[in-house]
Amino acid sequence: MAKKVKKEMSFMDHLEELRWLLVRSSLAIVIVAIGAFFFSDIIFNDIIFGPKDPNFVTYQYFCHLSKAIGVESFCVTELPFVIQNTDVEGQVSLLIWTCITVGFIVAFPYILWEFWKFIKPALYEKEQKNAKSFMFVTSFLFFLGVLFGYYVIVPMSINFFATFTVSPEIKNEFNVQSYIGMIKTSVVACGLFFELPIIIYFLTKLRLVTPKFLRDHRRYAIVLVLVLAAIVTPPDVVSQTIVAIPLLLLYEISILISAVVHKKQLANETKSLINE
Repeated sequence: MAKKVKKEMSFMDHLEELRWLLVRSSLAIVIVAIGAFFFSDIIFNDIIFGPKDPNFVTYQYFCHLSKAIGVESFCVTELPFVIQNTDVEGQVSLLIWTCITVGFIVAFPYILWEFWKFIKPALYEKEQKNAKSFMFVTSFLFFLGVLFGYYVIVPMSINFFATFTVSPEIKNEFNVQSYIGMIKTSVVACGLFFELPIIIYFLTKLRLVTPKFLRDHRRYAIVLVLVLAAIVTPPDVVSQTIVAIPLLLLYEISILISAVVHKKQLANETKSLINE
């Protein structure tokens, strides 16, 4: 299908477009960050320090689940650690960067829309018409990953590090920057990792990845996921399985998406050869 006729842009024009894309995206993050400042009490007390409470919903759910399947109970009754600030300007800096992180997460659909407008001229008309579907699926996967990171990865990590000790003489007193940094990294990383199917879609269209390549390297992906699950979860099978299954499903979905795209590419190539 032919592309839309559009005035050819020079390299400098593309750079100018990219510059304004970054400016508008940064401005959106700052605006949301300012809004997050007024809800900082909720962000810190209810959201960030929520997984520090033994009554957090994830601990309760895993406790009921482990009892239901008859394995060693995963019930959190105590998280023996305290959080402290050791820097003079630590809490001020923490407030600013936490609000900026919230700004990035909340403004992600808008940033995505800006990116879409930037690459739109290089797409076919049919692909341009799928903008709404692309925006919805990509945003949905990102927020799904954020929720997975917050409700699964973060509580398991906090529970593991809070209860792990090499000696009873050592008390866990976590630096607040380290604690919140772990939460931000886990949440944002999971959100971006859940974009794997979208990334594979574009890599396949660019012919940088094929479904055969993904299938041939499936064993390495499984090992990597299991290692990751073992690192961020307590040493029990239930916790590791809960983390590993969604990540493996994402990889399998990515293979299916790659296969569909690759099949269409081969069909188009065959059709072109017949027409010639």
